[in-house]
Amino acid sequence: MAAVLKRVLRPGTFPAALGHPVGRREACLSTDAGAAVRVRFAPSPTGFLHLGGLRTALYNYIFARKHRGSFILRLEDTDQMRLVPGAAENIEDMLEWAGIPPDESPRQGGPAGPYQQSQRLELYAQATEALVNTGAAYPCFCSPERLELLKREALRNHQTPRYDNRCRNLTQKQVAQKLAEVPKPAIRFRLEEEAPAFQDLVYGWKQHEVASVEGDPVILKSDGFPTYHLACVVDDHHMGISHVLRGSEWLSSTSKHLLLYQALGWQPPHFAHLPLLLNRDGSKLSKRQGDVFLEHFATAGFLPDALLDIITNCGSGFAENQMGRTLPELVTQFDLTQITCHSALLDLEKLPEFNRVHLRRLVSSEAQRRQLVGKLQALVEEVFGSQLQDRAVLDPAYMERIILLRQGHICRLQDLVSPAYSYLWTRPAVGRAQLGTISEKVDEIAKRVIGLLERPGVSLTQDVLNGELKKLSEGLEGTKYSNVMRLLRVALSGQPQGPPVAEMIVSLGPKEVRERIQKVLSS
Repeated sequence: MAAVLKRVLRPGTFPAALGHPVGRREACLSTDAGAAVRVRFAPSPTGFLHLGGLRTALYNYIFARKHRGSFILRLEDTDQMRLVPGAAENIEDMLEWAGIPPDESPRQGGPAGPYQQSQRLELYAQATEALVNTGAAYPCFCSPERLELLKREALRNHQTPRYDNRCRNLTQKQVAQKLAEVPKPAIRFRLEEEAPAFQDLVYGWKQHEVASVEGDPVILKSDGFPTYHLACVVDDHHMGISHVLRGSEWLSSTSKHLLLYQALGWQPPHFAHLPLLLNRDGSKLSKRQGDVFLEHFATAGFLPDALLDIITNCGSGFAENQMGRTLPELVTQFDLTQITCHSALLDLEKLPEFNRVHLRRLVSSEAQRRQLVGKLQALVEEVFGSQLQDRAVLDPAYMERIILLRQGHICRLQDLVSPAYSYLWTRPAVGRAQLGTISEKVDEIAKRVIGLLERPGVSLTQDVLNGELKKLSEGLEGTKYSNVMRLLRVALSGQPQGPPVAEMIVSLGPKEVRERIQKVLSS
């Protein structure tokens, strides 16, 4: 760092600053002079990927795909003290799980790497040197204790804490003297009184007079790591980012970033700030809630398409909201000019229904259904394992039959291994006495059902069984149809409630149904 500072503080020259940038909303959909669209998702690996981050990544991904551009993952890991082990890997893992993998990333590599800011320190040092050489930046020797006192004093006076720019006007002699005492000072950016106006592609024309409300910001810390403001500008420039789609919490910082672009003589990208994703009551999504992290939803068996669908359905960017859109449909229908300034209210209680819709779509595809069969086999092995009395239940044909019969009734594949469906995989422990409390005609009902199952030339579909079971009940004096169904349901599943009895019989198959009934009669 000392060598870098010596270079940073050496006199030199740098290209003159550009004039105020001008953005045009209509320019967002076609790149300047045919330049390629390049967007980035730049999370900090200080935590695992959550729903808010997924939404930002998704909008960047579908914007890139719509304009045949590139989607880049850049990890902003300059805050070394707050890094969470495994978070960097989790972010990329979850993007791949969600079906929106980056074209360039720490894992994928690419022409603009490295894609972790901690590996790009020399670039930030070079930009800082250029800013110091033109007088746009200066070393700050204020101690953490002094800065803390400034903050406390401001809060005591009910003011917004801000740096008082004490080191802004130090002479070269004073800087040299202080460098002898503090060889590794922070570097601050000199804010101009008039910040450039810009046209945000979502919020319209904006201008924030940052110099009047805050002090000069630190852009390079004494440990050689940049702050967000410098790093994002330098990286977006060197990575050729054409459009910055990020959360609206950065809207007020954009004027500051444009001042940096101006001081460095670089052309800024287009900016589009996305409104916040909030809970349905308007409160913030809390990262402390484990159920907002993607890993939670993946483990719980929710489908990626269902998550992508619900987080776009609750917001804007599309001509209309509709349930059941796939990723290709999101890409086709997305329109950046349709994004409004209103926050998106997310109702996660609707997620099971979104998942049900997307699960049915998968079931309707023979190739996808085969994959679901494989996943269900693994789930049954995991949940029931040694409890399986007959491993024939793992047969793919049986699994497929269950999935086809229960589609539309279940929200997740995992539902099929819940206690309510345990009868599909293990035989219930049901005694004759238990059935006797439902009807005295246990033997007669059992005899008639077994006869129905053994009747030659009858195709026992669900519709046929419904009719035959009603006829069977009508022939039993003093016994209600509902009691017959209840008795059969308990005999087959051990449960008083569940799917229709006719469906149970089709699911289990005549042979298994006959064996279960005979087992109860002999108990």
